[in-house]
Amino acid sequence: MNLDFSAFLTTEGLIAFATLLALEVVLGIDNVIFITILSDKLPEGQKKMARQWGIGLAVVTRILLLLSISWVIGLTEPIVWGFSGQSIILLLGGAFLIGKSTYEISEKLEAHDHTEERAEGAQVTLSGVITQIILVDLVFSLDSVITAVGIADSRAIMIVAILVAAVIMLASASAISEFIKKNPTMKILALAFLIMIGMLLVFEGWNPDLAHDLHIKNYAYFAMAFSLIVEVLNMQLRKSRKSPVELHNQPTIAEVDGKH
Repeated sequence: MNLDFSAFLTTEGLIAFATLLALEVVLGIDNVIFITILSDKLPEGQKKMARQWGIGLAVVTRILLLLSISWVIGLTEPIVWGFSGQSIILLLGGAFLIGKSTYEISEKLEAHDHTEERAEGAQVTLSGVITQIILVDLVFSLDSVITAVGIADSRAIMIVAILVAAVIMLASASAISEFIKKNPTMKILALAFLIMIGMLLVFEGWNPDLAHDLHIKNYAYFAMAFSLIVEVLNMQLRKSRKSPVELHNQPTIAEVDGKH
């Protein structure tokens, strides 16, 4: 593969670019959601910094892995019990996503108070969050590059698609953060999506050939899109039900009696 931008002048190249860009945007948004959830535990003044660091590290990791594409391909060689380096990273990363997302859902349902946690050293908390973000970025970035290699033959297409997706990540980070903050049910849904992605990564790490033959990512992304549409409709329904109550302010019994 060489850096030949003429691939964009062919129909096959444009189709590969559009397909890859769509998948990279999905992976990028998932990455942003997880970074947002992790950074949300920090004090208000450090949340934005953690998001910026996290997304910046995600972009840099993706580019470095692309530039080291030969090394990434070499990770497919078996090293332990028949598992390759790529498979081990996906297995561990998927397990981490499943465990962390499940813990976050459990914590939200139990309404755990982080006040005391935040009151402790901010630097320690920030360091812990950044460490987790680095691990997540590595997993998502490797999956991103593996996806790129599987779809496009042109390194130029891969780099441009990942860069455009990175710009979208940077541009949408604040909006995604605010949206999730204002819609608690969407946060639970996002965490459920991350559990599903973790399961996909574990399956890919366990048997990458079978995962590719079954096209499990296609089914998973369809299920995620369907669930998201249903949740958006539910949000609209909840808003429509609140409107009559907010617009028609009925007087209380005490107010009626006071007028007489």
